[in-house]
Amino acid sequence: MGWNLKDGLRDCLVAAAPYGALLKAHNRRSPSARPQLEIFSSSGLPLASFPWKSGMVKQLGWTVSDDLLCVQEDGTVLVYDLLGGFKRHFSMGNEVSQSQVLETKIFHSPYGTGVAILTGALRFTLATNIDDIKLRRLPEVPGLQGAPSCWAVLTQDRQSKVLVASGPHLFILDNTACTPVTPPGLSPQASSIVHMCVSFSYKYLALLTDSGHVWMGTSNLKEKLSEVDTKIKGSPKQMAWCRRPKSQQPSAVVMWDGLLLVVGECKETIQYHLEDDSILVPELDGVRIISGTHHELLQEVPGACEEIFKIASMAPGALLLEAHKEYEKESQKADEYLREIKEQSLLSEAVRQCVEAAGHEHEPETQKTLLRAASFGKCFLSNFPPEQFVSMCKDLRVLNAVRDYTVGIPLSHTQFKQMTLQVLIDRLVYRKLYLLAIEVCRYLKTPEYQGVSRVLKHWACYKVQQKEESDEVIAKAVSVKLADAAGISYSEIATKAYESGRTELAIKLLEFEPRSGEQVPLLLKMKKSPLALSKAIESGDTDLVYTVVMYLKNELNRGDFFMMLRNQPVALSLYKQFCKHQEQETLKDLFNQDDDHEELGNFYVKASYKEQVCVYSSFFLIFLPTTEDEMRLLRFQRKLEEEKDEQLVGFSLQDTMTTLLSVGLHKHAEQLYKDFRMPDKRFWWLKLKALAEKEDWEELEKFSKSKKSPIGYLPFVEVCIKHHNKCEARKYVAKVSPEQKVKAHLAVGDVEGAAEAAIERRNESEISTVLSRCSATTDHLLVERLNRAKATVPKK
Repeated sequence: MGWNLKDGLRDCLVAAAPYGALLKAHNRRSPSARPQLEIFSSSGLPLASFPWKSGMVKQLGWTVSDDLLCVQEDGTVLVYDLLGGFKRHFSMGNEVSQSQVLETKIFHSPYGTGVAILTGALRFTLATNIDDIKLRRLPEVPGLQGAPSCWAVLTQDRQSKVLVASGPHLFILDNTACTPVTPPGLSPQASSIVHMCVSFSYKYLALLTDSGHVWMGTSNLKEKLSEVDTKIKGSPKQMAWCRRPKSQQPSAVVMWDGLLLVVGECKETIQYHLEDDSILVPELDGVRIISGTHHELLQEVPGACEEIFKIASMAPGALLLEAHKEYEKESQKADEYLREIKEQSLLSEAVRQCVEAAGHEHEPETQKTLLRAASFGKCFLSNFPPEQFVSMCKDLRVLNAVRDYTVGIPLSHTQFKQMTLQVLIDRLVYRKLYLLAIEVCRYLKTPEYQGVSRVLKHWACYKVQQKEESDEVIAKAVSVKLADAAGISYSEIATKAYESGRTELAIKLLEFEPRSGEQVPLLLKMKKSPLALSKAIESGDTDLVYTVVMYLKNELNRGDFFMMLRNQPVALSLYKQFCKHQEQETLKDLFNQDDDHEELGNFYVKASYKEQVCVYSSFFLIFLPTTEDEMRLLRFQRKLEEEKDEQLVGFSLQDTMTTLLSVGLHKHAEQLYKDFRMPDKRFWWLKLKALAEKEDWEELEKFSKSKKSPIGYLPFVEVCIKHHNKCEARKYVAKVSPEQKVKAHLAVGDVEGAAEAAIERRNESEISTVLSRCSATTDHLLVERLNRAKATVPKK
């Protein structure tokens, strides 16, 4: 280990993260000095160190996303990043705060990282996911007078439970009940359970009794796998489950002072003597043992390695390895070994064993020896698929790079496959190892948006927070590095710069953002309104200009607002158009301010016509049953249309139509639509909005089936979503045209349906859109399928 600990791990509160990737943080407790919180890599290299200035820490632990949790005695949980930066804090509730924390366990479940607390009142409080805190107070354990001898958190049936040992009794606590349980076949000599541990996958459980017996079985306590007498009756320091995935042999590791004992299926045990204070870290495929001087991995020997390396082995992999050794010596024995393998038709199996064994070995020379033997065997096979061999070579090159002591992520191949490449890249990024992360992405040919571009974005966000360099230097460095990267939003990087107090740097970075829609919101947030308005006008997007104008209207006083618009003729023109339909009085003020008497006169003429039309519209609504009154209104509006302002009449007609629809007079609205020959699209839009505003979903469905919609069926989906009715929205998804199918599916939250539509159309843009809505952790199968489909799309 690279650290220099005078007293080893003695008097330290230590937490080590799983998957070998995160390393220890420990809190040195000294009576004469303030405790020091130190964070190290797996090789003992320091990452961060700072004096602890908060309350007494009861437990340290790591989250699934490399954050450090510090649980204090009062139930407050402080969250730090991997480099010691404070992120946030939260409380485990008033009850915990009042009765204080007695014991704590930090655990991982399908929902994320959880915290379980035993309070001074001997009650359990549980939070299954610290990113979405929902505290659960579990039922009371009957007859519990003091702290339980041991307890553990289980995850069963998508629910987190607590297993508690009180003397000889075991209880399972869930949301509603405390249920007594009895392990099948437990030794009758046991009078109490002194320690317990749960497997990495939460499927298996090991119990240590006061008689020295270790009971191993399933975590639901329905099946016993083994029971071994350790012949040691003292209470252990730690206990951990040690079993490889898919292994048929249960095994657990029990640690006392100076002694490590491995128990399994048989009555025999394996003993290791420890020279220093150590801690055990359970892993997917073994147990890590960390002391003040060493960091070791204890695991069951993988089957392929055992077959090849055991003494006098005649396994095909062992024979192939010997054949290759003899071949390098230019000995004819190589041919004899090969013939023996081929006669049994086991050459393919021999190659597979060598490749698999290479993945489990940590020494590069041993890996090379096994892979060379596999390559040698492949030469004598005509149809052996090369994918496994090539993939293993790539994986091992990446693993050897991250296992280097300067990086300090000692992953096994099994762990690497379980955690996925994306998580490994994230962990490299969290450690600011950007160059290594980029090289890994390029070597494994990861798609840019998931690989190089993502890493560069994180690098740029980190770069803009560095205070020692000038804005010009950082802006130039970022633009040069990101020049050829695809899919990077400069606005996100500029936002990070602005949050770090570097407004001018944020403005410089926004100059590189090609999308005005991404520039403008941040400029408004930074109070750079004139620049935001100029950018919106340059984009040619009237909706964006309206957005800025409405923002300025609410933020500025009336005089400053009008003055700014006068300096931007395009914005002024668009605002006048808006006022014509929405704010007539404001339009009059604008004409007065500009001394535009001609337009002011036109305004009064139009206002008088509108007043007459509104009067007759109201008259029409009051006397609606009278056909003569209805026709009188229609004739009046036609006369106005022939004589004067066509735009004004159209606007008034739309008002009348909207009013009719809003009060449910659909037949009269349709008659008006026919008589005035209103465009189909306009009428459908008005009726669609009116029915949605009334939430008349039954009438809306009838309307959609009346005839083919001239505006398509995506508006039906969108208007239902706008009014928070996904159930109704789904009815119209099937009717949406193929080119709008992806958007419709995404609107109702159907990512899989969107993926099917995008793949069927073989549209790269649509596939990318769906990918951006997928989660790398929960939708990894769908992401892989979309990436495969994207790769087959012909390039334009």
